[in-house]
Amino acid sequence: MLLVKLLCVGRLRERHYREAVEEYRKRLGAFCRFELEELPEERLPEQPSEKEIAAALAREAEALTRRIPAGAAVCCFCVEGRMLSSEELAAYIGQRRDGGQGKLCFVIGSSNGLAEDFKQKAQLRLSVSRMTFPHHLFRVMAAEQLYRAFTILEGMRYHK
Repeated sequence: MLLVKLLCVGRLRERHYREAVEEYRKRLGAFCRFELEELPEERLPEQPSEKEIAAALAREAEALTRRIPAGAAVCCFCVEGRMLSSEELAAYIGQRRDGGQGKLCFVIGSSNGLAEDFKQKAQLRLSVSRMTFPHHLFRVMAAEQLYRAFTILEGMRYHK
């Protein structure tokens, strides 16, 4: 069974976000082995400099790299990434699954994003919109889109 890991920097503190992600985690269990892992966000001063932000992102990238499953295709969510429709995301997942890629790792960075060199190593850089969303809400949106992708692959009626 395909392993899909959602690797996130930062912790969900709000109950309603945690419950929503948990609901999609349960649903995804019918289609894949789904794992969610949270890593702590690096602490920064109130008014961090660009250098301090870059150093924090580099430390987060090191921690993320250690937690990516060996052999996994990596997809980073980032604003400069490609925009795909839900059907195109489903096709991407389906191609990896059907082509023998047993592991996919989707990465959501901190509120400061992801280190540039980390993003460059990803097989796919994905953007969902040019709009800005609350960081924790996006985790729910990502989990929902992964669930939607699998329902599309299975021909289920969830996707309209």
